[in-house]
Amino acid sequence: MPDNQRTFIMVKPDGVRRRLAGEVIRRIEAKGYEIREMKLFTIDETLAKKHYAEHVERPFFGELVAFITSGPVVAMVVEGPDAVAGMRQLMGATNPLEATPGSIRGDLATVIGENIVHGSDSPGSAEREVNLFFG
Repeated sequence: MPDNQRTFIMVKPDGVRRRLAGEVIRRIEAKGYEIREMKLFTIDETLAKKHYAEHVERPFFGELVAFITSGPVVAMVVEGPDAVAGMRQLMGATNPLEATPGSIRGDLATVIGENIVHGSDSPGSAEREVNLFFG
């Protein structure tokens, strides 16, 4: 039997700006996952830097922080069987040009820098991100 997990999912500012939050939520629920917590807010710089801490030494760190703080996001705790891997599959590859049709990014995104949605990449990241945003 699959492991019931919680994961962190976020509709990024481009997805909110394009009014795609409802479509992302619809797809999550249609897949059979439950949204346990959800909030709409604008991430401040302090939270953004904590969220992207693993990228602090990378040249694109400033761009990540600037983008994620550029407008409201929809942050969610999503729960269900193998939710981390299942949501990664539902979101599609990080690069929308490599994402399969039918995935969120494959259907709705066009560029890697604005790819609609973020999801935890491992159970450890999920726990950290859920605590960071909903602690």
